[in-house]
Amino acid sequence: MLDLRSDTVTKPSEAMRDAATDADVGDDVYGEDPTVNELESVAAELMGMEAALYVPTGTMGNQIAARVHTERGQEVLVERESHIYKWELGGLAQHSALQVRTLDGGDRGIPTPEQVRDGYVEEDAHRPGTGLLTLENTHNSKGGVAIAPEKIDAAAEAAHDLGLPVHLDGARVCNAAVALDVSPSRITENVDSVMFCLSKGLGAPVGSVLAGDEEFVARARRVRKLLGGGMRQVGVLAGPGLLALDNVSRLEADHENARVLAELLADVDGLSVQSPETNIVLVNTEDAGLNAGELLDACEERGVLGSEFGTHVVRFCTHWDVDRGDVETAAERVRDAL
Repeated sequence: MLDLRSDTVTKPSEAMRDAATDADVGDDVYGEDPTVNELESVAAELMGMEAALYVPTGTMGNQIAARVHTERGQEVLVERESHIYKWELGGLAQHSALQVRTLDGGDRGIPTPEQVRDGYVEEDAHRPGTGLLTLENTHNSKGGVAIAPEKIDAAAEAAHDLGLPVHLDGARVCNAAVALDVSPSRITENVDSVMFCLSKGLGAPVGSVLAGDEEFVARARRVRKLLGGGMRQVGVLAGPGLLALDNVSRLEADHENARVLAELLADVDGLSVQSPETNIVLVNTEDAGLNAGELLDACEERGVLGSEFGTHVVRFCTHWDVDRGDVETAAERVRDAL
C-alpha cells in the first residue's frame, strides 16, 4: 500500500527510535527535561525567535498562540481556507472565545495589506475590535504553495501598523523555505509568533514547536498547561524531534517526487493537475466524470491512498517514506483505477 494521504504518516527512522531510547529526560513542566530544552533552543534559533515551546500538536500550538495574543471576544483575521479556521474544530471560538473575520487570499491564500486594513475593526463601546492576524505558509488548502517572504512581510506590516500581532501557521514552513531557497527565519522575520510541525515532512513521530519572544513563550507555557499539554519526561519524544531538525534540506527530495507524480498524472486523460510547489499534489477529477471519493475508492483497491480535498479534488502528499519508484508506481495505479 502506497500511503499518500499526508506527510503525517511517516514512520520514525531507526536513528529516531534510538534517540527516543537514549534521551536524557526530566520533568518538563518544571523545565527540567534537558532534551526538550535543547530542542526548544535549536528550534528558536532556526525560526529566528528568542524562545520556543515544545507542544504535542500543531493545532495546540496555533490555539495557544491565539489565546496568548488576544482578549476574549475580539475578532481574528484569517484567510478563509486556512487550517486554523477550517480544520481545527472551531478552536478559536471554543478555547479563546474569539470571533473570526475571513479574508479571501486568492489562489495563494495570502491576504493583501489592503485586505488586512479593510478587515480591521477598531475597538469602541460597541465592538471588541480586531486582536490578531493569522497567516499560513505553506498554504495547505491551496496545494502547498510556498508564499514569498515579501508577501508575508507586507501583510504583517499592515497588521503592525494597526497595532495587531501576527501569528504564522508554519506547519510546513520548512517546505516553503526549501522551495524558495531562503532560511525559515527569513519567512518568519516579521511575524510575532510561528508554529511549525516536526511530525510532517521532517519525519518525527510526535510534536510541533511554537516560537516567539520570551514574554510570549512564558505566557504560552501557562496556556499549554491549561490545555492539557504539560508533559513530563517528554525527552523521549523531543529526542527524535531534534533529529528531525536536521532533515530540512532533504525536503527537496519530497518536492521533486511531487513534481514527478504531478507530471505523470497530468498525462492521464480526465485528470487535471495543479503544478506543485512543494510536496502536495492536487488532482481534479471532474473531467473524468468522477467525484473525488469514487476515484479514491478505486485507488485504494489498487494499493494507493490519498485524501479527499473537495467534491472533485484529490490530494496526494509525498514524504520520506515514498521514493521515486513509489510515485511512478502510484501514478500507474491511479491510471489503472481511472
